[in-house]
Amino acid sequence: MENNLTLVVEFFLLGFQGGPSFRIIVFFLLLVVYCGTIYGNLLIITLVSTSKNLHTPMYFFIAQLSISDILLTTNIAPNMFYVLLNDGGTITFAGCITQFYFFDSIEAFECLLLAVMSYDRYVAICNPLRYASIMTSACCMKLVLRSWLIGFSITLLDTITVSMLIFCGSNIIDHFFCDLLPLLKIVCSDTFIVQLEVFLLSIPSIFIPTTIIIYSYVNIVRAILRIRSSAGRQKAFSTCSSHLTVVSIFYWTLFSVYVVPSSGQTLTINKALSLLYTTYTPMINPIIYSLKNKAIKEAACNLINKSIQKVT
Repeated sequence: MENNLTLVVEFFLLGFQGGPSFRIIVFFLLLVVYCGTIYGNLLIITLVSTSKNLHTPMYFFIAQLSISDILLTTNIAPNMFYVLLNDGGTITFAGCITQFYFFDSIEAFECLLLAVMSYDRYVAICNPLRYASIMTSACCMKLVLRSWLIGFSITLLDTITVSMLIFCGSNIIDHFFCDLLPLLKIVCSDTFIVQLEVFLLSIPSIFIPTTIIIYSYVNIVRAILRIRSSAGRQKAFSTCSSHLTVVSIFYWTLFSVYVVPSSGQTLTINKALSLLYTTYTPMINPIIYSLKNKAIKEAACNLINKSIQKVT
């Protein structure tokens, strides 16, 4: 039996199955989305970096979210385009594991960052007099650096364990990138250890941040309801409505793919949901933060006016 065992050295990603016309339409649609993602998030980073009015903790965290969104979609999109144009494509074992590691790490970082952002809004609304002394530049930098460090550290163990699994027989992955669930479907060895690690590592990366977000917003809602004037309540809510929208979209797609039993989903639905949080959500985030934010709109107008003046 051991002599007949052929270990997998590369995988074949099926991507989106369909005729040439369908794949070309999807390719150009996703290309537009990818370009919009890069442009929108780079604009947010540029505005936060150059505008003095945006040198606050909230916008610093938004810029960090934009950086992670660029990294996330760039980790997935180039190979996804190749798979689309060629009706499937191969990826080396090392390339697949590397893609999985960076994807998993960035997702963990975003979970932690969203928790940090909810804590920032909690302090701003529930403890406004102490906000400046609590959310100092040094504190914000430490929170972000720890989020990056934890995100890229806790997923390393899981990635190493996945790389040590035995892949044999079929090397076909019915997905457009190397995600955990499609990889486990073609594993020949026991996956109990991996599943146990995923559960244990989800405590610091998902469940604790989720608890922080829920606790923060319960207290935020209580604080807003205690405000007597409707104008004051509306102003307080507007400072966290964008973040709450981003959190809702992020966790809805995340839980739909990884928490809802995969047996109840078709592969097409699973791929569509995966597209939401790997491609569309990174594009939507800067739009959400820009639509209802006067400071970002003003900074964008000032940047455009300065660019026009330089040209003329």
